[in-house]
Amino acid sequence: MRGWFRLTVGLLAVVVGAVWTVQGLGYVEDSVMTDQRVWAVAGPVVVLVGLVVLWFGLRARRRR
Repeated sequence: MRGWFRLTVGLLAVVVGAVWTVQGLGYVEDSVMTDQRVWAVAGPVVVLVGLVVLWFGLRARRRR
C-alpha cells in the first residue's frame, strides 16, 4: 500500500488544477470561476504541486 495515498492525492490535484485552469481561461461556461485570472494562475500551480506529489508517490512505490 506504500505510496498509494500520494498517488491518489497527486492525481486528484492534477485533475482539479487542470479544471481550474480551463475555467480561469474561460473555456467552461456558466461558472463563477469563468474568466477569472486567479483561477488561471492557481490552476497550473496546483497541477505542478500534484505532479510533485505524484513523483514522490512513484518513488515510494519503487523503493519496495
